[in-house]
Parts: sequence; C-alpha cells; structure tokens
Amino acid sequence: MPVVTFGYDDLVGLIGREVTVETLLERIPQLGADIHSYDPDTGELSIEFFPDRPDLYSVEGAARALRTFLGIEKGLTRYDVSPSDVTLNIDPSVEEVRPYMVAGIVEDIVMSDELIRSLMELQEKLHLTMGRKRAKVSIGIHDMEHIAPPFTYKAVDPLSVSFVPLAMTEEMNLEEILEEHEKGRDYAYILEGHDRYPLLVDSKGNVLSFPPIINGSLTAVTERTRKVFIDVTGTDLDAINGALNIVATAMAERGGRIRSVIVKGGHGPYTPDLEPRRWRVSVEDANSLLGTSIDAHRMAAALEKMGYDASPNGQQVDVMAPATRLDIIHPVDVMEDIAKGIGYENFGATLPEEVTFGELSKGQKASDLARQLMVGHGYLEVTTLMLSSPQEQFDRMRLDPVEVVEILNPISEDHTCLRAALVPSIMAVLRRNKHRDLPQRLFEVGDVMEGCKRRKHMAAAAISSRTSFTEVKSLVEGVLRDMSARYEIAPSSLGCYIEGRGADVIVNGRTIGSFGELHPAVITAFELGYPVTVFELDLDALTEGKLDRIA
Repeated sequence: MPVVTFGYDDLVGLIGREVTVETLLERIPQLGADIHSYDPDTGELSIEFFPDRPDLYSVEGAARALRTFLGIEKGLTRYDVSPSDVTLNIDPSVEEVRPYMVAGIVEDIVMSDELIRSLMELQEKLHLTMGRKRAKVSIGIHDMEHIAPPFTYKAVDPLSVSFVPLAMTEEMNLEEILEEHEKGRDYAYILEGHDRYPLLVDSKGNVLSFPPIINGSLTAVTERTRKVFIDVTGTDLDAINGALNIVATAMAERGGRIRSVIVKGGHGPYTPDLEPRRWRVSVEDANSLLGTSIDAHRMAAALEKMGYDASPNGQQVDVMAPATRLDIIHPVDVMEDIAKGIGYENFGATLPEEVTFGELSKGQKASDLARQLMVGHGYLEVTTLMLSSPQEQFDRMRLDPVEVVEILNPISEDHTCLRAALVPSIMAVLRRNKHRDLPQRLFEVGDVMEGCKRRKHMAAAAISSRTSFTEVKSLVEGVLRDMSARYEIAPSSLGCYIEGRGADVIVNGRTIGSFGELHPAVITAFELGYPVTVFELDLDALTEGKLDRIA
C-alpha cells in the first residue's frame, strides 16, 4: 500500500491547530490507515494509506481529513473555482492514442520546499496506483510564466517535433526520448503500436508535455513559480478528473486559488469540476449492514466527521461527498464511513448467534496432497502471478490460442490477460533462473482461467542435461497413483512437445492434462539452453470422484 512521508510540523500547520504526536498516532489508524513509522529526531511521519483513498496521498489531503475527524472543522471542505479564459483544445487525432485530457490552473501559489516535495510524492503515488504506472492516468504540472494559451492537445509524427525534456539539456524528438531518456525507456511500452504520439503545446508551439512520458524543461516548476497549469491525460475520463481534483485541492490547501480551464473538443466544458457528489443512504439499510440501531441524526454527525455534508431526511440521510473521494461509488461506501465516524471502538463486542465448524474443501485437500507429493519428489514450489500474456501463454509455447480473460488497463505488455495454463509461468521462472545451477525442478499449484471459469491446476517443470520423457512419465504416473486416480495415457498432438515425446492424461474419456519433453523452439523462446520436461494436470477434474484418499 502507498506510504506517504511528511513532517509533523508541516502537518500540524496545515491542520491549523496544535495536535500532539500521541493524538495523531492514536487517531490516524481510526481514520483507516496504518502508522508506518515516526522519527522523533526528524519529526518525519510515514503513513500507509489504503489504495482506495488517493485523496490522502499527500500531507495536504491527510490534513484536510484530520481537521474534520478531530472535530476541528465540520463537514465538507469547499473550494472556490473561478472561471478563466484559458482554453484547452483537444484535437481528434488523439482519439486512438490517448483520448482524454482535462486541465486546471492554480494561482497565487507559493512553491515552498514542503509543497514541491509533497507534489512530487503525490504525483508518484497517483501514477503508480490509480494511474497504473501512467498507462491509465498521467499528470503534468507546469509553470505558466513562459507559455501562452490557448493550449492544444494533439497527436503528432514522433520525428516532427523536438524539445528539451526535463533532466536534459539538448533537444530531442519524441522517438529519441523513448530510446534515450530514462522516463522514455520506462514508459515507452504505453505508446507501443502507435505511429503518432500525444503532445501538449501552447499557442506558440512550445511543448509543455509529451504525455505520459515527460514534461518539457521550459515549464519546469521552481520555488519562484506562482501560477501553474495542471494537465491530466489518460484512458479513463473519471480517473483523470479525479486525479485533477486531488492535485488542485492539494495546492488550494496551501493557499492557492483554483481557476477552471475551458475544454473544447473533449468532455468538459470546464475543468476541474469540484461539485460534490450527491448520495442518499437508507437508515434501515445502514443499521442492518453495521449491526447498529442509530438514528439519521447520529449518522449525519458521523458523516460530517468524515468530511461529508449530511442532513437527516426522515428515514434517510442526504449526503454530499467531496469530489476528491473517488472511492465513493455505492451507498455501502458511505455506510463504511458512518462506521468510521462512529468509531469501531464504540461498536462493542457481541458473540455470534450461530456456531459453525469449518473444514477444508475437497479441492483444498487435493491441493495440499499435490504439494506434499511434489515436495516428496524433490521439486520446489513457486507461486507466480495470475497475470500473463498471449505471447507467453501461446506463442512461446507453440500452442493454438484459446479464449482468455483480457485486462482492460494492463500495467505492462507482459500482463495483458489471465493465464490459461501454469507451465508458461513456470517457464518464465526458469528463464529468470537460467544462470543458476542445474538441475532445477519447480512446481506450482494454482488457479487458471478456462474462458471465464476459474480452475485449479498443478504443473511442474524440470531442466537439466539428462531430463527425459521417461523421467516425467514416471513422475506423473507416480503422482496419479498416489492420488488414487484411474487414468489412461495417449499420445499428445500438442505443438509444445517434441513429436513422439508428449502424452495426454485421460480420465473418464476426458483429457485432463499432458506431459512430455518440450520442443527445442519452446526452449529457445524462453531463452533456455537445456532439455526441459513438464506436466500439467487439472486438479479439479481429478477431485471429481477420483480422489478416494481425499473424500
């Protein structure tokens, strides 16, 4: 979870009232966070916030939440947004590359060391979490002194534009930035497959930003900056609006004045939009969920403590949630904050009315037995990610593709779908371990997706100069016997195996797995240089009436 570090004195200054360290250490966890560390010598406080609260990823956001939670202020913090004549034009050319951009202005800001440090950390945390490493959301903050609106967001030929990016002294075109700049190499994958790249320029053609990669050095923020232009680009309109709101209000907490930008050609027309989100909560539903018996007035008071405006309305509570609270997507989320406002310590302890006794499911027993057997055969267990890619699952394995569950906003090109098999994941581990001593014998018991259905598999791989079909056949038959399975073995036609050195495992006329020696092309695709034998079995299929020892 994101850890935010700031100074105690800075936090107290933003709260606006003296609050002891002891009080902060006691009350912050009640807000829904964990104290990571506190250094009494430096006064630095590190807090671990939950990923669903990006509004707290800065000392400014934490101070805003603590003011109401500690009773220093009451209800919703409101920010004035005055209109400006600054226009952001969104060209249709970005539609296929990075379609959305919103923007805002903050004036009369004093760029203290504390604010610069906080903004840098806030950007970093937002990029990593809700931004999915900038693939979904990226933020740019620009000094407006050297640029002239209106601004234009467009897609351009990567060789047609050159500018000096941050941390560099020479002009570079967009292709050179992706190849030579540190940030370009880190995030080039986001623009992979596109022949035109997004660019933000002013009326004179000056480059503000090459999103989501890097800003231009011309607009770099310094301690002399007094007026900033914030741009947020991405693939999700709600997410980029939320990020803009969080950054703009953080600066407003430092005394900045927020001004809107006219967005033309996008989904504006004016951003940022800090209008509170309205909700209505049923008192009956809230009491049922929380196990309480409180009235609408007490619920409203609890919500005001959590930074909402709330008013009783009969057997309901009308709620206005801050525009920075991106986690509020359902009345249940509001009910959770009612519980926090009341204080979990005030709920009391009750014994459950019913007593139940649990036991391991048949599937879990099968998994445990499979692990014991593989360890007994000298294999080491690994645990890999469910996320994979079609290239790893099918192309490198010389297998025909099957339907997979795709990720809408993948964090990288290596994690674009949920895996359909375990063996490719184990092969990826062997690739990372290719410089280690042989033999290596690894196995995994884990979940895969068959279409949209989750199933439990077991798989293993062995690499050495002497591993062979006979060895893996003996291993598989031993495992099946120990699991009391009745099975048949038949030649396999899968392309991942050397012809004549692959076999299918059949139970009740159904193929539930395979084993064999991997084809040299597969071994090469995973950058390995020795023979590899593998097997993979559907544990759920084995559990269906074939595991007498597990019943």
